[in-house]
Amino acid sequence: MNVLFEFLPLILFLGAFFYKGIYFALVVLMIAMPIGVLVKYLRTGSLDKMYFWSTVFLLLAGTLTLYFRNPYFLYWKPTVFYWVVGVAFLGSFWIGDKPLVQRFFGLVEGMPIDRINKAQWNRLNAIWILFFVGAGMLNLYVAYNFSQETWVKFKVFGLMALTFVFMIAQTLWIANLIGGDGADESQ
Repeated sequence: MNVLFEFLPLILFLGAFFYKGIYFALVVLMIAMPIGVLVKYLRTGSLDKMYFWSTVFLLLAGTLTLYFRNPYFLYWKPTVFYWVVGVAFLGSFWIGDKPLVQRFFGLVEGMPIDRINKAQWNRLNAIWILFFVGAGMLNLYVAYNFSQETWVKFKVFGLMALTFVFMIAQTLWIANLIGGDGADESQ
């Protein structure tokens, strides 16, 4: 239910795009995402930081897009967001006692993250950095080399699918480490 709720603004964006174009779709998204932040906060009592900051980035890029009537501000939003998150993951090598990916998976209740050693967490953190940088680059490639319609479909379905597959792969890798002794992948 929560996953569907998070993607509802994107589905509305897609429908609005095919109904009336990019600028109308953007207004719909700029209304739907803050409502989503508020509803999630009221339901859970806590702020989903990734969703919140994604909304902030959207409102900034959306405002610039509408003001200048230039969709490239919107095209850059996912890239800038992914790269900022990548920099946060990179910074976590030096800031704090654990890589950001370890803190992220530590939020999963009952997950025995202590069975994964520091080198494995660092490797996983580096993989996440590469993913965020690569996803940002791929977004720009699609934005600058394909039609607006293709970019919209890629934004709604492609990046979502890419992120989902990446998360599943990482979860399976972590499950394998937790299930094993973790010693064979210590480098």
